[in-house]
Amino acid sequence: MEARRALRQFSRARPSGPDTLERLGTIALKWGRAIDFELPHELALVQETARAFARDHLRPRDREFESARAVAPHVHHLYRDLGLAGLELPEALGGAGQGALARAVVNEELAAADAGAALALDPLGPALYPLIAFGGEGALRAQALPLLERSGARAVLALDLLPRLQTAGGRARGVLPWVPADRVDLLVVLERERAYVVREGLGLTPLRGAALRAAGAAELHVDGAASPADWVSTPRARWALAHARVYVASLLLGVMRASTEFSRAYAMERVAFGRPIAHHQALAFLISDMASALDGARLLVQEAAWRLDRAAGLAGEPDIDDEAEACATAFLEAAEAALFVTPNGVQILGGHGFMQDYPVEKWMREARALSLLLGGVDAAREDAGRALLGDAHPLALDPAWRSAGPGAA
Repeated sequence: MEARRALRQFSRARPSGPDTLERLGTIALKWGRAIDFELPHELALVQETARAFARDHLRPRDREFESARAVAPHVHHLYRDLGLAGLELPEALGGAGQGALARAVVNEELAAADAGAALALDPLGPALYPLIAFGGEGALRAQALPLLERSGARAVLALDLLPRLQTAGGRARGVLPWVPADRVDLLVVLERERAYVVREGLGLTPLRGAALRAAGAAELHVDGAASPADWVSTPRARWALAHARVYVASLLLGVMRASTEFSRAYAMERVAFGRPIAHHQALAFLISDMASALDGARLLVQEAAWRLDRAAGLAGEPDIDDEAEACATAFLEAAEAALFVTPNGVQILGGHGFMQDYPVEKWMREARALSLLLGGVDAAREDAGRALLGDAHPLALDPAWRSAGPGAA
């Protein structure tokens, strides 16, 4: 009610001219609704911890990890010792009990150093969310905690919309053409109305992979594996997918930020026609557009994460429509912004940008790979459209686009 009264007062005031900010500030202070974009103190400390870890242990060795298709064991141990592996696990299970916003902040910091390493370090990754949504603490005890006790263990989430995997008699068969992993200890398959778990009968055929190489790359074969857990619930499936999209979108933020900052610094140092190339109008405008795209995407991703955390604190089972739309929109914006920012980061460096002497080509590859996860921008755009239009039926006339990209993460 107070917010509505403030809005009506603002509308009547119609502020304009040099005193606009002063009048807006007076209204905001009167009603106690000033906007604050600063992270809470505790979350800012988590962010600084993740940033220092990424700066000291990931960024200096990103090419090494990419070549080895793995992160060094001592880096895995340090990641766990910092409590980042169990960031979203409930405190009752030994986790930090943090939410989606904390994970989004941490993921951005890690991905700004090496997005592939960020995936490799997280033993559960987005596979955590269907376990929480459908099975709760019981599923986490049975499926997730054993992975945390094994060094290098990985869980993979597969969004199977076609579906590529067929289940009959409690057994799953099929092939996933690409997963960003060289080891899969637990496969969590998420469909529109269902989720199930596979732990055995998993075979991997290594692939070279164009990006995220520190996490690995393989074709995953599921050969008649029994499913120890199988759940059906459309609202819970949507909740898990919404969380997974925020997870991947936050990795895209990190890749974008790294490309923007590096290309800007390069443009400030590179001199042409007697001044830094950043001082020429064309590049100055481009760098400004890149920074604006990053900031806009970050606002959407962090708002979507905040919405998920707020909904998790509500009694009962909240309506997921608003949260699902916000998360799909955030993923869509982050993916499209990253596909604008990272190629332009390469272009600012010219021919040098395509050489491995500089990291911008790696960030461009990683942005492309991340934008294909979880059905890619097409699935996100359709889900956002359904939510905005209030239509539960598919909007695409031809569902063939669903087979265009991998869904595993």
